[in-house]
Amino acid sequence: MRYVSSGESHGRALTAIITGVPAGVPVDSAAIDADLVRRQSGYGRGGRMAIESDRALILSGVRFGRTIGSPVTLSVANRDWDNWTDVMAPQGPATSSARVTAPRPGHADLAGVQKIGSEDCRDILERASARETVARVAAGAVARALLRELGVTITSFVVSIGDVSMDMPAEPSEIDSGAVESSEVRCPDPDASARMIAAIDKARTDGESLGGTFCVTTKGLVPGLGTYAEAAGRLDARLAAAVISIPAIKGVEIGDGFAAAGRPGSQVHDEIAFNEARGFYRRTNHAGGLEGGMTNGEPVWLRAAMKPIPTLMRPLASIDLDTHEPVDASRERSDVCAVPAAAVVAEAEVAMVLADAYLQKFGSDCVDDISAALAAYKARIGR
Repeated sequence: MRYVSSGESHGRALTAIITGVPAGVPVDSAAIDADLVRRQSGYGRGGRMAIESDRALILSGVRFGRTIGSPVTLSVANRDWDNWTDVMAPQGPATSSARVTAPRPGHADLAGVQKIGSEDCRDILERASARETVARVAAGAVARALLRELGVTITSFVVSIGDVSMDMPAEPSEIDSGAVESSEVRCPDPDASARMIAAIDKARTDGESLGGTFCVTTKGLVPGLGTYAEAAGRLDARLAAAVISIPAIKGVEIGDGFAAAGRPGSQVHDEIAFNEARGFYRRTNHAGGLEGGMTNGEPVWLRAAMKPIPTLMRPLASIDLDTHEPVDASRERSDVCAVPAAAVVAEAEVAMVLADAYLQKFGSDCVDDISAALAAYKARIGR
């Protein structure tokens, strides 16, 4: 199960095509749209969010509310396209006024024009923009629909913004999701939320941007997804790669991650226990639900670090592509902080990886067969 996205930030639309989707998955367009709304929310978002009202149009692969085994195509229109038809015209002569020649430090602008031989940063920034993540969230909603049928749920919460942080809970998967969704910064700690909002306000006044960290948690996974046998199939590697592919994500840790490197083994590894109700289980979850490249039956949790957005209202120094003279970096309409939105995007990426892991282990033709194979597997490992 894979997706490919297309579209530019100010183009006509963003599109996702999801292949390998089994037949029989209930797909509710309202549920897809709800995830798109969650992506748009969060204190610190910019003016673009006031323009867009993201809704997914299902173009293929779904009939009467269920997938039919063919590729699922989703499209999300860019309302702002109406204001950019001259700048982003697919046909006709280029207009010099549409060019961007002052690449932004920290963005794909300069490396991108060097890579493809362009003389206009807009050729790169339109696709490198985080607006592309609309398609990821739409695609992830289809993966979430499959996982929901298999008893798997995915949530996220913001841990820090700038230098403001909440205390990490002993078991992140037990965080109250209601408290997360009611927070403007998607942080379940009310005191930390208030301080995060104040930090964002100060950054806005200072012409700055802020990054932060967030946690994604998954419950209901069976042990044995992924593999110990091949590097490319190790589930921790696939999850880390998927999350770090999100624009501005610079680090991913699974479970205790870097903290585990400073502790003795007796404080890191999770002791194994057994009872008739749960079968084999771990007394703790420092590993974040993954051992040897596979799920171990405990909740999977990972934390990701997002750098500050590179568009600053008080721009950093740059060099003009044409004159090679010093200039201020270009400014695009942008967010002050997008950490809460990035957490929702990461949920979608995690969902896609985990849905594919289930299909690899239990078959991929139809949900009924997958559910039957899953039930048989649970019965076997429970003996």
